[in-house]
Amino acid sequence: MTNTSDLPVTCLPAWDLAELPEPKPLGLRNWAGFVGPGIVMMGIQIGGGEWLLGPEVTARYGGNLMWIATVAIVLQVFYNIECARYALYCGEPVMTGFLRKRPGPLFWVSVILFLNLSALIPALSTNAAAVMAGIWLDRPPGAEDRNLVTMLAYACLLIVAFPVLIGGKVYNMLQAVMTAKVVIVLGFCLAIGILFVSPLHWWNVMSGFARFGNVPVKIDGQDAIANVFTQMWSTGTWPMIELGNIAVLGAFAGYAGGGGLANSTYSNYVRDKGWGMGSQVGAIASAVGGRDITLSHLGKVFLITPDNLRKWKGWWRYILTDQILVWTPGCFMGMALPALLSLQFAAHSGLYNQADKLEWAQAMITADGIRHAPNLGPQLGGLLWTITLFVGLTVLLPSQMSIVEDFSRRWTDIIWSANRHARDNMRDDQVKYIYYTILFSYVLWTLVAAYLFSTYGTPKLMTLIIANLNNLALGVTAFQLLWVNTTLLPKPIQPRWYHKTGMVLCAVFYLGLSYLVFVTKQWPILKELLGIS
Repeated sequence: MTNTSDLPVTCLPAWDLAELPEPKPLGLRNWAGFVGPGIVMMGIQIGGGEWLLGPEVTARYGGNLMWIATVAIVLQVFYNIECARYALYCGEPVMTGFLRKRPGPLFWVSVILFLNLSALIPALSTNAAAVMAGIWLDRPPGAEDRNLVTMLAYACLLIVAFPVLIGGKVYNMLQAVMTAKVVIVLGFCLAIGILFVSPLHWWNVMSGFARFGNVPVKIDGQDAIANVFTQMWSTGTWPMIELGNIAVLGAFAGYAGGGGLANSTYSNYVRDKGWGMGSQVGAIASAVGGRDITLSHLGKVFLITPDNLRKWKGWWRYILTDQILVWTPGCFMGMALPALLSLQFAAHSGLYNQADKLEWAQAMITADGIRHAPNLGPQLGGLLWTITLFVGLTVLLPSQMSIVEDFSRRWTDIIWSANRHARDNMRDDQVKYIYYTILFSYVLWTLVAAYLFSTYGTPKLMTLIIANLNNLALGVTAFQLLWVNTTLLPKPIQPRWYHKTGMVLCAVFYLGLSYLVFVTKQWPILKELLGIS
């Protein structure tokens, strides 16, 4: 694209032209300028999979299935990079890119709403409430403590909404909270891992990331592991994969790294950080301290010139540095360290023998195991039980805060760009009115949802539903994102063949997991409801 006539025709008004800013050189002197979106995403994504599902998977299969996390994280790198590519070029979040494609915004808003259903289930705040109840009761809660957990879930939802009210840019507060979370959680897990976890468990987990092809099977009624490649080589037959736990394994993959529409928010953070054309567009201001911050309704793009391509390569190095040197190692640490604690201590927890308790206290398996570990003793075990529960709150509450913020941000950007009334009648400094209206409405809904799920479901059920809905969302939007970036972006900055391959594999992996969960778990229920034999 060398002039405005080369801009693609889309279902939203055309982009404006602006100058691509010069990126500052990468280096220690500018570390604050290039570290941000990746660590925010890392903090958001150390949550459900690592703290809630990791103990269950590692307790059953050791580190043998950690390779699922490897595949999930690597494929999500491709996804995140493509989100950043779109935001660097035009300063818009990728959801706005979806709205630009035919058949038009109304259709894609319906699709996004369906894919975003998981955000309407406040699982992490309910799990955090169960942890709070455990601290208060000095024991894991059960069904008999339903009312206490429900009331604490209400408190959690109100608490997590507060930080995004202050800080100038909403993004600035997110970065501060998530950086603190990463340091506290990974620091605690690393310290406990070094001091108390055996070298065998370290090897089990770390080598598990490379044990590709391991699958769950049943041998004499017991959970076991078989390797697809080894069995095919030695016997020429496929192992009989145990699909009874596919919902848990699908959820484990869904929470590894990120999952769902949360990954697409990386494009929002690239914009709000001011990378690429994001600096020409603006950011969402907080309610307190954000008076001078504005956000354009639509993005701005640059002409393809030799000088702009040189600048583009500089910004692209920001994205690669952020994803490969910050986000990816952080995600592997976020999966490995809680798994180490699970392997060492979960076997000492009595929760596995109390199915009713496990449904409510899944977030407390490791803490309960630490408390009852014979090598720690009652005093040290009791102290570490309490500390582990508070660390669990540090995991769960900021992640629930990010879901509240992510939902509000996503739909604010959609309305801000796609709604003609908003474009024609609202100034660039008024986006926060839409943002906080959605945020407070969402918090009110989650209060209702917390009551409904605590009455008719359990925290564990909520976690499994969310993760498997996220798999569907990530798979579908991977294809959408690839479509947007290969049709709306100029040829010189479109994804290369290996980027396209990674995106197709990402879509196939997550849609495949969704299909397996549907066929083995949801379809039998639907057949019974519909009277299909």
